[in-house]
Amino acid sequence: QVQLVESGGGLVQPGGSLRLSCAASGTLFRSDTMAWYRQAPGKQRELVASITSSSNTNYADSVKGRFTISRDNAKNTVYLQMNSLKPEDTAVYYCQTWGFWGRGTQVTVSS
Repeated sequence: QVQLVESGGGLVQPGGSLRLSCAASGTLFRSDTMAWYRQAPGKQRELVASITSSSNTNYADSVKGRFTISRDNAKNTVYLQMNSLKPEDTAVYYCQTWGFWGRGTQVTVSS
């Protein structure tokens, strides 16, 4: 059974940074495409970033230049470095692979 556990969310001021982590188990990981999604209140879940097994990355236009997705195959972990955070980045952030989802971690950007 695939399990994904996110961590690293919290409250941060506009312009601040956070790094999210997603620890995966029950999967080969190194061969998986991993993705971060987010869902803000009253909005649909949207793709934030993804990274393939060969570390090719893809980003939503709204986060390009501010967010960086990376992976550590030795730790079965994918990261999302978020810089220059804006209030509109406030959402629950979810890790996803092969149709499996984590429970999410809350990110709140507010002064």
